[in-house]
Amino acid sequence: MKKIPHRIYLTEDQMPKQWYNLRADMKEIPDPMLNPQTFKPATAEELYPVFCEELAKQEMDDSTRYVDIPEEIQEFYKMFRPSPLIRAYNLEEALGTPAKIYYKFEGNNTSGSHKLNSAVAQAYYAKEQGLKSLTTETGAGQWGTALAEACSYYNIPLTVYMVKCSYEQKPFRKAIIETFDGNIIPSPSTTTNAGRAILEKDPDTTGSLGCAISEAVEKAVTTEGCKYVLGSVLNQVLLHQSIIGLESKIAMESIDEYPDIVIGCAGGGSNLGGVIAPFMQDKLTGKANPMIIAVEPASCPSLTRGRYAYDFCDVGKITPLARMYTLGSSFVPSANHAGGLRYHGMSPIVSKLYHDGYMEAISVEQTKVFEAATLFAKHETILPAPESAHAIYGAIEEALKCKESGEEKTILFGLTGTGYFDMMAYESYLKGTMTDYIPTDEDLEKGFSELPKVLGIQE
Repeated sequence: MKKIPHRIYLTEDQMPKQWYNLRADMKEIPDPMLNPQTFKPATAEELYPVFCEELAKQEMDDSTRYVDIPEEIQEFYKMFRPSPLIRAYNLEEALGTPAKIYYKFEGNNTSGSHKLNSAVAQAYYAKEQGLKSLTTETGAGQWGTALAEACSYYNIPLTVYMVKCSYEQKPFRKAIIETFDGNIIPSPSTTTNAGRAILEKDPDTTGSLGCAISEAVEKAVTTEGCKYVLGSVLNQVLLHQSIIGLESKIAMESIDEYPDIVIGCAGGGSNLGGVIAPFMQDKLTGKANPMIIAVEPASCPSLTRGRYAYDFCDVGKITPLARMYTLGSSFVPSANHAGGLRYHGMSPIVSKLYHDGYMEAISVEQTKVFEAATLFAKHETILPAPESAHAIYGAIEEALKCKESGEEKTILFGLTGTGYFDMMAYESYLKGTMTDYIPTDEDLEKGFSELPKVLGIQE
């Protein structure tokens, strides 16, 4: 029997030349975004004040199955792609499982994450439109770093609003964003009306992605030649991130493998939507039936404990409304929550697929996540990002089930990136000072009580 190599690399010629749009194969597409003023379905033109025009069109395109990747983006991709598909032989041995574990490693770029896949695309379309600057938000800092890299390459000035507690916990994210000429501001801040309003209501707030989005959008719409870009949640982002799953499938086919289980960490849905894309396509079209599992933090459990409802994507309630699993736009994760995966809602695509029963979801306390992360690091030599470690936890759990049952299942998970900017969290875990926080039903009810009323849809 031919031994499968530890690492499977595609050649540049094997890289996908098209992104895959999951919506084209969904039995029921996600409900449309709503205009925040009229509560009517939004049009692409109504998104133009906020987003690049081409990205707004991608956001609204429910029918184009494959979208050509512009040659300039393909060339940029070649600086860090194709990314390797890795067989976790040492982890398998440590677990004593008959399962075969594979992971797609997206950490081979300075941002240390998969986020650059969409950052490059969004910066490219901004350059093509002739924009003068961009704004965005970032939680753990992966997206802000990736977009700073892309904007530096295209000479586009960038302002990043970073969730305040993450900004304070990860000073080196600030340094690297500034290395790539990005301007970074802890959010909420006094630089915007939205930030000042949030601080007036709660001067001691540690911030949230919803807060940072409000500030970034306000800055974009009040600055000439400036647009807002987002690193997760949106349809366009899942489109760009599909390259993760597409490469994974090509690599697995090259060794005659196909996953029985596909696992991704879940915050806003960018990595999860990317890694599952072609396998979910097979599930939707009846070609195969892999189990698909989303793993989210217990401190921000939008899928497992959220409501499937229309909600604002930001605290300031100036963005379009999306129907998604949400904890309410005012929900602020506990400050002790390490890493990203701290958005109050979930991608409308992921939400719809979960709601319709095409995937499962679990939530995990962060001490268990870091236990999985350190076990993985010791055996696979990669220090994973806390976000990625959620998927690692899920893969370990499924592998241990195989140990009990004796089944030789094939497991694929997305390793979104590295944890080298998360050393304060690792130090806290190793010292035994890390604690878990799980919001109570009463905590969550506060956010649910503020969900918007939409006449005839959501009373």
